[in-house]
Amino acid sequence: VLQSDIPVDFIVDHISINRSGTAMFLSGSDALRVMFLYGNTSNKDNSIICRTVSVGALIYFDNSSPIRTLQISWHPYSDTHLGILSSDSVFRMFDLSSDLEKPEQEYYLQPVKPGRSHSAASTCPMGFSFGYEHLWDRFSVFVLFSDGSIYLLCPVVPVGSVYRWEAIVEIYNDAHTFGLKSSNSRAVSNASRAIDWLESTFPEITHQDSGGTSIMLRAELYVPFDASLCLQGPLRKVCHGEEDDDFESQGSKCEGRAVSFLYNSISKDSVLVTAWSSGQLQIDALADEIQPVWIVGSAPRLSVDSHDQIHRVAMICESNTDFSVVKLNQTLDQHVWLGHSPPLLRLANVDLALPRHTDGDSLLSLFADSLIPERIFCMHGGGVDSIVLHFLPFTCQTTGKDENVRAPSVYPVFSTCHGNNYLPSPLSGFVALADSFGYSWIVGVTSSQECIVLETKGWDALVPRHIDLEKFMTSDEAQEMDTPDIISKELLSGPKVVLVPQASPNLRSVTADSIEGRSTLHQYFKLFHENYVEYAHKVWFELKGHGAYLKRVVDDQHCRLGEVQRTLLNIEEKQPKLENRINRAVELNKHLEERLQLLRNLPGTRKKPLSRSEREFKAELDRFTGLELDALRSSIETLSARLRKHSQSSKSNASNSPKQMPGRRKNHIPDPQISDLLSAVKKLSLVNSENTHKLKLVESALQSKENSLTS
Repeated sequence: VLQSDIPVDFIVDHISINRSGTAMFLSGSDALRVMFLYGNTSNKDNSIICRTVSVGALIYFDNSSPIRTLQISWHPYSDTHLGILSSDSVFRMFDLSSDLEKPEQEYYLQPVKPGRSHSAASTCPMGFSFGYEHLWDRFSVFVLFSDGSIYLLCPVVPVGSVYRWEAIVEIYNDAHTFGLKSSNSRAVSNASRAIDWLESTFPEITHQDSGGTSIMLRAELYVPFDASLCLQGPLRKVCHGEEDDDFESQGSKCEGRAVSFLYNSISKDSVLVTAWSSGQLQIDALADEIQPVWIVGSAPRLSVDSHDQIHRVAMICESNTDFSVVKLNQTLDQHVWLGHSPPLLRLANVDLALPRHTDGDSLLSLFADSLIPERIFCMHGGGVDSIVLHFLPFTCQTTGKDENVRAPSVYPVFSTCHGNNYLPSPLSGFVALADSFGYSWIVGVTSSQECIVLETKGWDALVPRHIDLEKFMTSDEAQEMDTPDIISKELLSGPKVVLVPQASPNLRSVTADSIEGRSTLHQYFKLFHENYVEYAHKVWFELKGHGAYLKRVVDDQHCRLGEVQRTLLNIEEKQPKLENRINRAVELNKHLEERLQLLRNLPGTRKKPLSRSEREFKAELDRFTGLELDALRSSIETLSARLRKHSQSSKSNASNSPKQMPGRRKNHIPDPQISDLLSAVKKLSLVNSENTHKLKLVESALQSKENSLTS
């Protein structure tokens, strides 16, 4: 039991132990404490009283300060350095061995969105991750913003961190080979600045010709006086030779906002995983190596001690203004050591298909498997999923595997979502463990204070476990589960074969009372006791221990046998009914086949294909049906009504005309007007007859078409 020497009077949201297991930090919204895992043993409850200190209280946890911590992480190459990303877009690194309140290094992040104005999402950081064992990645810090854009700082190294000699020599020789010998003056300048930084940070590197002085190198703090680190990014997708004018962030295609970020070094590949609140994961790999970039003219702020040694540094890290994207068809001289940000190669987009009816955004957390680096765990409201990467571009190319691009496999490890029962935060914590023997476990703690331990075996995922938060296991059930299922193989193989010692030829003449006889009998009894009697005792003891267990097994088998017998009886009772139903189905099938054969023999089924003129006429009818039929009917009705009205008016005028009085002059209508009226009436009648004829043709065609469809 580890006990803090000062009270922990705040809610702890996150716990993490450094790489050597000597310190552990406890963080929450109100405080950050570091507990050193060594101390004096208490005589009261045999607990270890550990020294506990507070870190960054004046910056993050002052009542008058609006700054809050977003993510806290141990540096992978130092046991005393903590990296903290805060809401004011500042990344700070604290050295617990020197100062607990003032950071050793401060980097004020100022990202720039090219081609458009600033947005709140583009300047709001969400998380960060340290690089790991790969070239300049070990000196890099990756920062994720809420719009999905990824930036990086390089080089960032804590004072006193330890690195392998071979790793530093590799990047040192690389800078000499591809930087100083380049024909581009800009590449030579960048490589020279990187070499100066390496020689000042690791002074022993200049003695590599003599074989070096140690296997490990310890870093010293060095900062150029005339330059600050460049905030490289946002990282873009790699181009295929064509100019890419799209400056949108790589996460613009996903819904929601970026909530979590993970860097994972897998052999020759550097994999970046971004989790979104909509339940989507973006998996990218760096398509080129990271190189350090400084902005000359932006001087940092330094603090030195009495020996003129730098012990604190602060700088403003602005995004580079050169947004050139590396293309696949470029040579090394066109992009190496020119200050370009490394491009991203999209490996996959994974949709976890989380329920959408939840209130608010889903909180996703990413964890890397320490045993199998290709496996990534994602914890969400519905449980934990395992994502296994099958294709890594540089690793497959290095190992000579000619594999096709395979999508990642997604397996649910265990689920806490039963039907529509979806809890927003069913797990309070999750961690992946591994040992040196190749065993791996995942451990989760539920909100009901239960602990889940699952063993993960190899690449293949197990059947997903469903965790019921309302079910508790009793002690009897736990004891029953601990009982072995079978007797040990040692007992089943029988007693050991004992070779009887070779007897003397005169053994039969020796009596049992003699000294030689008693010695021989004692030797035989000893062999018998050591083998057969002890074996019998082992068998008796194990059978006695398995007696109750075997009785339960036998009773369970009898119960299952009874259930099987009842099931067989039910099947035997239902079998005649099933046979009758099958026979009726067979007869109905035969009847339907006969009807189908009769329908096939009908003359209408052997229709010839339409000729070209028939197809044209059918198309014209279809056009009339779809567009002109209603208009044609309305025009015919209108013409018919006008004709009836005209005929009625003619008759009424003839009947109502006044009789001619004798002696009066007749009012004759001119003959040309009468002839025009007659010709108009004839034309109307002809149009009416033609429209009526067309209407009958259309109706007959429609009727024949309906008959053919129904038949």
